[in-house]
Amino acid sequence: MSHWSVEHHGGVAKLTFTRPPHNYIDFASIADLGDVLEQLAQQTDQVKVVMLTGGVDDIFVGGGDVSDLQRAGRGEIPDGMPSWLRLTRLLRDIPQPTVAAIGGRATGGGNELALACQMRIGSEKAWLGQPEVTLGITPGGGGSQRLPRLIGPGAAADAILRGKIFTADEALRLGWLNAVLPADGFVDAAVAWCQEMADLPSTALFASKRVFVRGLELPLEEGIDYEIKEFLDVVGTSPEFDEFIRQDEQ
Repeated sequence: MSHWSVEHHGGVAKLTFTRPPHNYIDFASIADLGDVLEQLAQQTDQVKVVMLTGGVDDIFVGGGDVSDLQRAGRGEIPDGMPSWLRLTRLLRDIPQPTVAAIGGRATGGGNELALACQMRIGSEKAWLGQPEVTLGITPGGGGSQRLPRLIGPGAAADAILRGKIFTADEALRLGWLNAVLPADGFVDAAVAWCQEMADLPSTALFASKRVFVRGLELPLEEGIDYEIKEFLDVVGTSPEFDEFIRQDEQ
């Protein structure tokens, strides 16, 4: 049985991971989430934003399942890391923006899952980090690559080389989190936060995600060229922009 549940709230698909007691994510759950994302990618008429959250108190995703990681390291789960790469690429490539709603602990693989999303929001009780070095291993899910690109090499070095854990307020100041919401009623508030984005014109929202994601991976001039192409495609076809022009001309 999958540890992921899916609920629809307006234009927001809320995906909740519940695997007590520690909410460690195993490779089967990684594959399940990839399957869910592939399905949601085909539902752009109904789903405008995808939000991931944790179903165990005070934990988003506590990290990777240790036994699975050991078995993968011994070559006993050959499809383990490919399933993770598939998942993170889907979070990048599906049309809808993806948001990690972090109500508590997000360390190791949990933080790496959040980093693969375009946006991250946390409760006041959230804490984030890449503490693998303190356990005698290294990040293995993109943390050593995505985190420095997001918050800069200095702060990322504290997380990756010293194993420092960051509070919600610290993460917000660094841009690791986009917003911090009250812990009481956090998930509902996070859905409402995502709904504000889901209410925006779909064509523009999906195109803006493409420009944002792809531009981060391109040299500046190529990124600008790509932005111009998307702009011209959208400005020529957007019904919302046509309506704006009509109202502006009145």
